[in-house]
Amino acid sequence: MELKWIEDFLSLAETRSFSRSAEARHVTQSAFSRRIRSLEVWLGTALLDRSTYPITLTADGRHFLETAEEVVRLLTLSRADFRNRSERSSLPVVAITALHSLCLSFLPRWLGTLRGELGAMSSRVLPENFNICLQALVEGGYDLMLTYHHPGIPIPLGPDRFPCLVVGQDSLVAVAAPADLPRDREGRLPLLQYSRGSFLGRLAAIAQAREGAPATYPVHTNENSMAEALRSMALAGHGVAWLPRSLVAGEIAAGALAIVSPEMSMEIRLYRSAERARPFLEQHPIMLDHMRRSLRRRDSGGIRLA
Repeated sequence: MELKWIEDFLSLAETRSFSRSAEARHVTQSAFSRRIRSLEVWLGTALLDRSTYPITLTADGRHFLETAEEVVRLLTLSRADFRNRSERSSLPVVAITALHSLCLSFLPRWLGTLRGELGAMSSRVLPENFNICLQALVEGGYDLMLTYHHPGIPIPLGPDRFPCLVVGQDSLVAVAAPADLPRDREGRLPLLQYSRGSFLGRLAAIAQAREGAPATYPVHTNENSMAEALRSMALAGHGVAWLPRSLVAGEIAAGALAIVSPEMSMEIRLYRSAERARPFLEQHPIMLDHMRRSLRRRDSGGIRLA
């Protein structure tokens, strides 16, 4: 049972449309339908009459609607209470969710710069994969999201509700240990790849399809989609991995990894929830401007900060 299933159901009860609710919940219609069906399976009853248009609630659906509204109301009150306690603490708190690799390469120095500009502050960070980061921002648990961006992969966040800034530049680079890698009969190099459908995996697929990329064949799939795990595999000589340059800049400089393909540039974007920001952010309207201005320099870790 997941809270988002209940929130999906409440949205559907209001719109009576799978497509409209899926758009409002920032998921595909097929994923939204699966979540509604998962809720029905968990409850053991049909909540919707799908034979009507627009859809209507069954008798059980109307009964569960009251329970769902109360559950979400109580949980929202509890979350607001915890957040208010945090805001009353001695230090203001900023909640950030970010991709794992950005938490290692970008976030520590970036937070240090913010503290230098804005004074003492506390931070709460959730390192996760892209989908969970997106969910954390959309559902209001986190104020800011740091992610990579490339035009080939649109990010489903409307600019009115989730404005963004480009706070840095990175690149995706194919690297391998300098020792000769075994090639197959067609002369292709072994490829270390991300799990299917992962955000970095989709970026890597775009980079691999560009002119100048080496021909490869898959020899390893990392199911948790963490770039750090593929970096370790590449260092051990298992194959080629597409990784953020910022994550492997030290290894490239030291000669432990060699670049085997032209790089693909990426933006580092900071998304903000305009609807559910914490008082600290509202009280510092120049905060985002500070983020941009204070980071206008090149960084030795391989990231160009905007």
